[in-house]
Amino acid sequence: MLPSDSPDNKSAVFVAAVLALITAGLVFYARTAAFAWDEGYHLVAAWMIAHGKQPYIDFVFPQTPDNAYWNAALLRVFGESWRVPHIAAALLTSIAIAMCACHVYRRLDLPENWRASAAIATAVIIGLNTAIVDFDSLQAYGLCLIMMVSAYLLTVTAVDRPGILRPATAGLCAGIAAASSLLTAPVGPILLIWMLIVNRVGGRVKKLVAFCAGVFVAFIPLLRLLIKAPHPVIFGFLQYQLLYRKVEWDDAGMHNLGEVLSWGNSSQGVLLVLLAAAGILFTRENRRNEPNSRLKNELYLCGTLALVVGAYLLTARPTFTRYFLLTVPFLAIAAAYGLYEITERLANPSRPWLAATILCLITAYGLADSLFSERDDMKWKDIEQTADKVREVTPPNAVLLADEMVYFLLHRTPISGTELEDSHKLTFADAEAKALHVLPRPKLDLMIKADRFDTVEMCDDDEITRLNLASLYSKSAKVGTSGDCQVFWQWAGSPPK
Repeated sequence: MLPSDSPDNKSAVFVAAVLALITAGLVFYARTAAFAWDEGYHLVAAWMIAHGKQPYIDFVFPQTPDNAYWNAALLRVFGESWRVPHIAAALLTSIAIAMCACHVYRRLDLPENWRASAAIATAVIIGLNTAIVDFDSLQAYGLCLIMMVSAYLLTVTAVDRPGILRPATAGLCAGIAAASSLLTAPVGPILLIWMLIVNRVGGRVKKLVAFCAGVFVAFIPLLRLLIKAPHPVIFGFLQYQLLYRKVEWDDAGMHNLGEVLSWGNSSQGVLLVLLAAAGILFTRENRRNEPNSRLKNELYLCGTLALVVGAYLLTARPTFTRYFLLTVPFLAIAAAYGLYEITERLANPSRPWLAATILCLITAYGLADSLFSERDDMKWKDIEQTADKVREVTPPNAVLLADEMVYFLLHRTPISGTELEDSHKLTFADAEAKALHVLPRPKLDLMIKADRFDTVEMCDDDEITRLNLASLYSKSAKVGTSGDCQVFWQWAGSPPK
């Protein structure tokens, strides 16, 4: 055991302190400011599962289900607040960041004076990444990040051990990531192929079977639902994404191109990719005569994961820049080695702390700029004010049409077909729509105009104007700091309720 005043111990304590600060920052942001409009249906799905409903079978759900079941369990145990899944996801992301930093500190074959600097740089690159701060606590990103990182770390150590526990657990983690979001689908196959190629100890066949068994276990919740009701399940997690997601996105291709080009506007993104590329290229040069170099193989794996996952994310129609946060941990590990190589080649004597500090400051500046630009964006407090107004004017037994987040805050079960606002764009025959729990927009419009809803809440000005809600309801109110949301109640001409 190291003495308390040893350099190793001091640097490890410093790394731990940085990780603690990042964790505190992510949790604080998650419980105060983290918000994305389309997280609403994730929360409604989790709430409905917590109350005995089944995804796909009882309501439409266009995702794989593991994260929804995880959030449902959290809501049951810790309370039905949006902060519960937010904080849990932020903590999972923080653990993933710590795992990456420890991996760099202990395994990256760096000189002693570089280990702490590289580990801190890794933690800051991930923990202060704009997309991760904004979205790690939302939807399935937090669970996916920790599962992908865990799968990677288990895989790179499994090749040097004869047992099957690590391959099985790696498969389980990669499977949970994919069973939470198909955005992570390539991770499992890449890790499996790499493990079989690089494997140095133990039987490949046993590890292959163990890995696949782990993946199978992760998909048991989906398989159980699939056996019970194949048609709505296949539609929800597969057909919706492949065939229907791009409905009303006629310019999805140009949108995707714009999302890719916007990468050049991010100092964080450019620096991360360049450093990661440098780390991989310098490793290839330095270890040219070492075909079985552990470091080279592992950095190649990081690069392959980032490249293939990034290319795969471009196939989504539409895609969004936040999806690419799933590549950040793998790029960050390679970038830490790139920072070391560049600094060693350009500086004499080498100054690890200075190099790491400069990188951290650039990363922090990018985050600060992003947070400042988002200071007036809609937050949960606006939706809470909207929900309060809806609660005030809507009796418990009244019929409500609202955004998903309002349903969640009021703990109200949406009427069938209104659980996912985006599904209103789909058009099916009545029998098919009922089987899939989809309410097409024309039918919803007729229901609104026929006084089927006692209260209507919307935050879309174009829809409010198109439906002419102001003429259908005699009372209305704009709610929230920005007034973007409106509540309509008391049908025009009807007596007060």
